[in-house]
Amino acid sequence: MDAGLDSACEAAITSLTAASHARDAALIASRQATRASANAIRALHRGDDGQARGLMAEARGLLDDAVASLDGHPQIRWAGFVHDAEKEYAEACLTAAAIEGEPTPGPHDLGVTDVAWLHGVAEAVGELRRHSLDRLRHGDVAGAEGLLVRMDDFYAVLVRIDFPDAMTAGLRRATDAARGVLERTRADLTIATVQQRLERALAEHSRRLAGDA
Repeated sequence: MDAGLDSACEAAITSLTAASHARDAALIASRQATRASANAIRALHRGDDGQARGLMAEARGLLDDAVASLDGHPQIRWAGFVHDAEKEYAEACLTAAAIEGEPTPGPHDLGVTDVAWLHGVAEAVGELRRHSLDRLRHGDVAGAEGLLVRMDDFYAVLVRIDFPDAMTAGLRRATDAARGVLERTRADLTIATVQQRLERALAEHSRRLAGDA
């Protein structure tokens, strides 16, 4: 075989082997980060803020490992799986901030891309609906209203993003889904508010009748 051809082939194999190892390491770390973020969201819904924070910190470390593994391999860094892990992490952090009444962290605060953050915003709307319904079931209408305000704010951000789907990883579909979630939550909260007012009016009427008797 031609010496130059053989040398080029060996160099290509060496490069691809390194890229393959980097991909494997980053893929494992990304999957673990996604799992930790999902578990953090479940902990938030259970009211276990301490565990949620610990899991989010774990996810952040795993994302750092994934990105570090892909240093020098941009074609793999932007293949999609790191983006998915960053989106899940952003969703967990945004959900936690909304539930706890904290300022909303931006993409630079979280160390994720703008597009991953925007998808996290869209996904967080669904998680806030779940938490809002939990508060309604416990009679905390005011708390549910506060979360609806945050959901409205998130949706207002999403509708400002008017770029092709190729640039935003299909954000338009996620925005449409968030709108549906928001409107269903608004309807549920409206019914709960009207019911609460009716119950208060009936209770007040009963007290007046008892006083007149």
